[in-house]
Amino acid sequence: MLNLKCKTKLSQEDAIQQTKRFFGDGGLGLKLTEETPQYLTFEGGGGFVTVTVCVDKGQTQVALVTQEWDYQAKRFASDFL
Repeated sequence: MLNLKCKTKLSQEDAIQQTKRFFGDGGLGLKLTEETPQYLTFEGGGGFVTVTVCVDKGQTQVALVTQEWDYQAKRFASDFL
């Protein structure tokens, strides 16, 4: 299991959309099983990815918790946020 936190210049809404594109149907193909304005859970391949996006002091922060998708979560944080 991996817990990863990062900051991004993207807005909260853009970070959510980027997350959906990367992990969801157009990307890795994981199934979106839970969604709120700040929280997404994807499942598939025997694992899951949970993403929480919030704004603190004007900066968007993204927290990822994953099992079986560690490499992809690290890649997402470094290349797409």
